[in-house]
Amino acid sequence: MTLNLEYETEIELDFDYKSIIEKVVDKALDQEGCPYEVELNVILTDNQEIRLINKDYRDIDAPTDVLSFPMLDYTTPSDFSGLEEDEDNYFNPESGELMLGDIIVSVEKVIEQAKEYGHSNERELAFLIAHSMMHLFGYDHMEDDERIIMEEKQRNVLEELNINR
Repeated sequence: MTLNLEYETEIELDFDYKSIIEKVVDKALDQEGCPYEVELNVILTDNQEIRLINKDYRDIDAPTDVLSFPMLDYTTPSDFSGLEEDEDNYFNPESGELMLGDIIVSVEKVIEQAKEYGHSNERELAFLIAHSMMHLFGYDHMEDDERIIMEEKQRNVLEELNINR
């Protein structure tokens, strides 16, 4: 796996955030049965920057905790069959890795929400990465039945890693 991690804020997380991100990404890939090595971009930023991105891409002029930008078009979530037929669009020609997408996390929201929900910053970051990974696999939470499936998958990733509230 190639994890391109950019830290674009002066607000510091006082733990090994890279290790948390890697563990959650690896567990999510295993859980969903991804048969490929992947390339993933993760940007850790602040509320101001994520607000601008949210406004540009979702027309919502407010900061959010995490944004997901999948590179894959799924017929069914986590259905990796047929991707090789469109190899030029989905695989990095230099590395051969599946280009999964981009995750953008507000470090400010990690800290705010951890305090609000009464758990650690590590747990909040892990949750946001698990949540975003499910979006990159094609899951959504707009309908109740979809939300239930997505929440269970997120919970399973965190439980497998023993990352609890």
